[in-house]
Amino acid sequence: MHSTHSLPIGDDVHTKDYKVQLSVHGEELDSKTIIEDVSRGFFAFGAFYKLALLALAALFAVGIVVFVIRAADGLGDASRHQWDYLAAVFAFIVSAAGCAPLIAVALRMTRNHWRRPISRIAELYAVVGLLSLLMFIPLLRVLPPIDGRRTLWFTDEFPGAPVWWNFFGLLGLVIAGLALLFVSALPDWLQTSRRGQGFRAGFAGVFAGRWTGTEAQWKLHRAVLAIMGAFYFLLLIYMLSIINTDFVMSLVPGWKDAIMPAHQALTGIQSALALVLITAFLVRTFGGYKKYFPMEVFWSSSKILMALCLLWAYFWFAAFMTFWYGRMPVEQTILKTFMFESYFIPFLINIFCSWLIPFFGLLMWNPVRKSVWGPTLASCFILVGAFFMMVRLYVPAFNIEDVTAFSLETVPAAVTPNAGDIFIIIGALSGAVFLYMLAAKFIPIISIWEMKEGLLYQRVRTLFRSRFLMVGKPD
Repeated sequence: MHSTHSLPIGDDVHTKDYKVQLSVHGEELDSKTIIEDVSRGFFAFGAFYKLALLALAALFAVGIVVFVIRAADGLGDASRHQWDYLAAVFAFIVSAAGCAPLIAVALRMTRNHWRRPISRIAELYAVVGLLSLLMFIPLLRVLPPIDGRRTLWFTDEFPGAPVWWNFFGLLGLVIAGLALLFVSALPDWLQTSRRGQGFRAGFAGVFAGRWTGTEAQWKLHRAVLAIMGAFYFLLLIYMLSIINTDFVMSLVPGWKDAIMPAHQALTGIQSALALVLITAFLVRTFGGYKKYFPMEVFWSSSKILMALCLLWAYFWFAAFMTFWYGRMPVEQTILKTFMFESYFIPFLINIFCSWLIPFFGLLMWNPVRKSVWGPTLASCFILVGAFFMMVRLYVPAFNIEDVTAFSLETVPAAVTPNAGDIFIIIGALSGAVFLYMLAAKFIPIISIWEMKEGLLYQRVRTLFRSRFLMVGKPD
């Protein structure tokens, strides 16, 4: 084990050449190679990438046109049922993409080394928050007033409740995510600005500002990342809980459940890790960064993903058993509406894709977990399950007419998406991917400074007949 307490953190050390393997079977890398590889990928703008951006932009534009045509009929409580699938896809995006920066924050705080290749991939999803904020505005317009219905806002003496509290909460979350991304990218902008020309090199140089990599700047950099990360975590859990409460439970008369808001927050964290792993697989396969993503990155992530699948099942079972044993009429109606009658098929897809298939079919088996494709395939199922969870929660809630009733007396019929809903869903998802891919051409998708820092802490050494990766702790 290497002693690392005396390692300086200035920029001069980060530019030294250390030939280090990132894994037992990996290639040897040094600081200069990392900078050159990431800068080359950053400035590359191939025809396929441009074509994909154009296609995504076109689908995004179609979704916007359909939205504008539908919004021309008015945005209000009377038209709330028209925005059910917009609410579902918004909840999916804000849960998965909104929780992604938290993956980088949590793994950085626990001093993980295998997280270094995926840190920036996770942080970059902060830009999707801009789309979430825009989608949130029409949903706030159709949210009925709190008068006469059960809400978390038990009194109307809260000025601006619930609309403005929701809006400023999400606005603060988006700003915190972008600030976290900006601070994290400062050292990488300086490195890439020195190795390219043109608009994006100038952009990187301007945003790098006065960053020179002094020891004082690195200490401030670490402190700001820790503070912004903690702030982002607090705001994220608050917003996911309040969105579920105001846009699902308070629209269903008689629904009282303390577990559901936490269940959506947990689903967000599970789907965020899945989203980051899928993105890492795509970057590894098509981005030319294969040597930066050893199998250990997916193997280590899969253990957390497996635990999150079990937690998802625990949260669902805890909420289900409360209603099952309570057996009050309204509780039976809610179970039939959201699980066993009206939205039975979305519920089956949800439970199979969020728990049964990823856990029992894939992640519990060592050869699958210890691979690149296994955790990636499980992540695909998890994202599908998370989307259908939002469908079975938000669509029925937005179609209940009398939200001021004492309880939900009858089981409403299922509402399937029409052509406009499908265009809005595809447009929103395409817009999220478009923003992410565009941002990846202005911010390096691999964190150079974290990869270089990792070279200081790890070595592959031989013990008897085997080779092992030895890892030092920074403090």
